[in-house]
Amino acid sequence: MVTRTPPGLLELAAQSLIFPLLFMEALAGRCDKTLKAMVRAWPFARLPLGGLTQMPPQKALQAVLDGLDCLLARKVRPRRWKLRVLDLRNASRNFWSMWSGARVHEWPLTGPVAEDSLRMKGPSGPLTVFVDLCLRERALDERLANLIRWARRRRSLHLCCKKVTIFGMPVQNIKEVLNLVQLGCVLEVEVHLTWQLSTLGKFAPYLGRMSNVQRLVLSHIHKPSSSEEQKHIGRFTSQLLRLRHLRKLRMESPAFLEGCLGQMLRCLKSPLEALSITNCQLTESDLACLSQCPSISQLKELDLSGLSLARFSPKPLQVLLETVAATVQDLVLEYCGLSDTHLEAILPALSRCHQLQTFSVRGNHLSMALMERLLRHTAGLSRLSLELYPAPLESYSSRGIIHPGRFAQAQAELLGILKDLGLPRTIWLRTNPCPHCGSKIVYDSDPFVSC
Repeated sequence: MVTRTPPGLLELAAQSLIFPLLFMEALAGRCDKTLKAMVRAWPFARLPLGGLTQMPPQKALQAVLDGLDCLLARKVRPRRWKLRVLDLRNASRNFWSMWSGARVHEWPLTGPVAEDSLRMKGPSGPLTVFVDLCLRERALDERLANLIRWARRRRSLHLCCKKVTIFGMPVQNIKEVLNLVQLGCVLEVEVHLTWQLSTLGKFAPYLGRMSNVQRLVLSHIHKPSSSEEQKHIGRFTSQLLRLRHLRKLRMESPAFLEGCLGQMLRCLKSPLEALSITNCQLTESDLACLSQCPSISQLKELDLSGLSLARFSPKPLQVLLETVAATVQDLVLEYCGLSDTHLEAILPALSRCHQLQTFSVRGNHLSMALMERLLRHTAGLSRLSLELYPAPLESYSSRGIIHPGRFAQAQAELLGILKDLGLPRTIWLRTNPCPHCGSKIVYDSDPFVSC
């Protein structure tokens, strides 16, 4: 009887180094038959193909899938088969630190992560394929379409997407793709296209099934006049009840929110870290609802740029800032139509924002007197490192056009105030859009520093 000596550490180390190196050479040389054979013999838990290339060439990807087919077709899987994860995500990961499976979980967001389920008992669990979905055109990219077709035929397969980004695709096509995905894996959803409210309502049930989503971005949702408007809004907001791990919510140009923000906020069941609602119309009641929402009590980032707040009482904004003062780190109130009265109301709360790092109120209409009070009230905020302010009203002519001499004088006066405060500080001044040509930047200061 011949007893085989187990491989020594040096031999195992050589295998670990040589096998991935040969795979990289085969991929670079487009040796498709070699790739197929190496996938069948891959001795590690993970094959992080996305760590080498964003998406392999069509033939190379097909070779990898053919190799997996040979394994998946077997009724009894060999003991030496360890591969459980094909990772196609392009996420600046180091191939050498990922192929062995030693670093299973790398993700910047916190909370329950479906990838933890990959720690299966034994090699008999289903194969998991990770890919970030980016749906850009009316039809899928050829390689992604091929992957989807391949996944549709495989029962012993989990197709997982941590991030789903939609730039342009009919909702029916989107639904067909999402029907193949383990939606509990999704952590980020971004929709960057013009959708009607009814389309958002059709997408909402899929969003609700993404129960681990932590970041949601929606942009340009239109609201045509319709008797079913409230039904579509209800479909969307009701699904938010299921997103119990949502931490970051960004909504750009959400036309449907006016008068309905309170309805949406009541469906948020977890504390938010970041909230951005920009470039839309809200009512004063909406802003009041926001200031009273329990989900913003731990907010670190707040961006309300482009909201028209000029016609509102300063009180809701004051209460809002008092609510987030203990935690807010980034506060952006750009182009909101804010006046001296609004800023005067929030100065006491602003001076208590000791975690504040970024503060921007550019694009508003503030006098030099208010600017001085603003600088003095924020002088005690030791973490504040980025400050963007509008050029004072005194910098403009009666026609609303920036006056170079007055602008320079305003800069000098503000620098004098900073020196008088005696603390190192850097601020930026931005001019308002020209009322005649629409140019957003006519004159712009370099950052000026007080030492």
